[in-house]
Amino acid sequence: MKYSEARQGRVFVIRLEDGEIVHNQLEKFVKDHAIERASLLVIGSADKGSRLVVGPAESRVNPVVPMTHELYDAHEITGTGTIFPDDEGNPILHLHMACGREESTVTGCIRTGVNVWHVMEVILTELLDNKATRQLDQKTGFKLLIP
Repeated sequence: MKYSEARQGRVFVIRLEDGEIVHNQLEKFVKDHAIERASLLVIGSADKGSRLVVGPAESRVNPVVPMTHELYDAHEITGTGTIFPDDEGNPILHLHMACGREESTVTGCIRTGVNVWHVMEVILTELLDNKATRQLDQKTGFKLLIP
């Protein structure tokens, strides 16, 4: 385990609107508001055609081949995530959502494109006094958190 401490900064209440792509909007928001690190809670609805990364094709194989799942209709969602800068200072969102409709739920990472269906609410908490970054891990190809 590796860790570092942070202090809570500003808290933002955000409403994403119909058709917006979640990760694009949130990464733009943090750039516009000079936020380097944050934690997020998300609730709302994802639209038909939204895509999630739902796991690797095989657990312990390199290179990692992601599996994706496309939502067949609007789904209720809840999610949580973090934002940390990469080695070039770009904010990188890592957010997982559980997307449900009737008796079926799928959970995955939103990096391949989740579109808002009508409304999505976000509580974004800025993290201060912390130097954690995301650095490229050669073995996995992921930008991993280095606390």
